[in-house]
Amino acid sequence: MPSSSDQFENGTNPYYLHQSDSPGTVLVTQPLVSDNYNSWKRSMIKALSAKNKLGFVDGSLTAPDSTSTLFSSWTRANNMVNSWILNSVSKDIAASLLYHSTAAAIWKDLEDRFAQNNGPRIFQLKKKLSDLVQGSMSVTTYYTQLKIIWDELVSVRPFCTCLQCNCGGI
Repeated sequence: MPSSSDQFENGTNPYYLHQSDSPGTVLVTQPLVSDNYNSWKRSMIKALSAKNKLGFVDGSLTAPDSTSTLFSSWTRANNMVNSWILNSVSKDIAASLLYHSTAAAIWKDLEDRFAQNNGPRIFQLKKKLSDLVQGSMSVTTYYTQLKIIWDELVSVRPFCTCLQCNCGGI
């Protein structure tokens, strides 16, 4: 049976922090700004999942009782995730998140603010798609721009629930 200190040396433990993990780490290449929430969220979920820290933002890994021996480990890992999120958003957004105590609270705040109802976002994406002109872009660059919009459109459109394809879903 591993000792209690050994359990935190195991990368499968959500409290585990690798020596290269630091509060200054930026997990995604594009910081969250006002109009890229969906793609930012997907990137963050992938990064946090790779670090086995998704439970801190989705609320499935809540704080143990403050008298528990795990409390300080949870707090340390939660604060690290908080830092990663703050480093992955614009400075203005980060300033508005500083006083949340948990990564889950930050995540919920961002979800409440930026996860638009799909209708307006679908309209924005369709407009962006219709306004896109190849111009001087290479075919590859133009196709890449189209694909980015198509992929986001697919991710925000509701799936068909009527089984007759007349509900507006895909």
